[in-house]
Amino acid sequence: MRITRYAAGIAAAGLLLAGCASEAGNQAQDDAEETTAQVEEVEFPEGSTMAEIVEAGELRVGTKIDQPGFGLANTAGDPEGFDVEMAKLIASKMGLTEDQITFTETVSANREPFLQEGRVDMVVATYTINDKRKELIDFAGPYYVAGQDIMVAAGNPENIEGPEDLAGKTVCSVEGSTPAENIRTSYPEAELVLYDAYSKCADDLRNGNVDAVTTDNVILTGFVAGAPDAFELVGNPFTEEPYGIGVPKGQDDFRDFINDVLEESFEDGTWAEAWDSTAGAITGQEAPEPPAVNRY
Repeated sequence: MRITRYAAGIAAAGLLLAGCASEAGNQAQDDAEETTAQVEEVEFPEGSTMAEIVEAGELRVGTKIDQPGFGLANTAGDPEGFDVEMAKLIASKMGLTEDQITFTETVSANREPFLQEGRVDMVVATYTINDKRKELIDFAGPYYVAGQDIMVAAGNPENIEGPEDLAGKTVCSVEGSTPAENIRTSYPEAELVLYDAYSKCADDLRNGNVDAVTTDNVILTGFVAGAPDAFELVGNPFTEEPYGIGVPKGQDDFRDFINDVLEESFEDGTWAEAWDSTAGAITGQEAPEPPAVNRY
């Protein structure tokens, strides 16, 4: 696989954290390679988005590379995780091999611009579906539903049990993310610190520069699994975050195709196998019931 790096970058301490999580998931990656769907021979209508991608011989995918279990760069620099497996599955149903996927690093703030500017064909990056984003791009899915939670230092020295306890505390999240906006609007008494990547928030929490980190529970669980002596999860989710696959606005054929692939994977067990070999292997959580696809 090829990966192009843009604005995010991972700090040295973040790489150490990623290494811990990657080490915990080595077997998971081996399993993922075994469960990835086989490439199929398919034909698409001339002029369709899928036909154009196949003709180009490349599926360009935006994903994150700092989130254990969903999108994390391994020691070779290749992304691995549940989001990555979803991208591989979609590529295989288009008749493309893994070598024909180009992964581009995205952060929360540039996911819509990358789609609008044509830098990527789709974004699979713990990407919450909401109405504001649907004004700019379209979504297939959801393929997973998370919930916003809080990560604190091991031992919870600040006694944070939920979002109401964040008043007067320094809380780290990522610019352009749904969790950051939720804290800004619903819990304004918290002092919000923003970066472009959650690994930097984890570094700040480890170093005592912030009191808490907030984002989706499954992302935080991956960080805790990689450094259980440093972090713990409050375990009190307070939102619902349906993850979708972003595509450029108006590409209804591509969105319908991805929805078909997702529903098929829910039914034949491929989706659960991808979960078990990635996020599930790192967090210890069994695959949940897949969500209902929203064909809006």
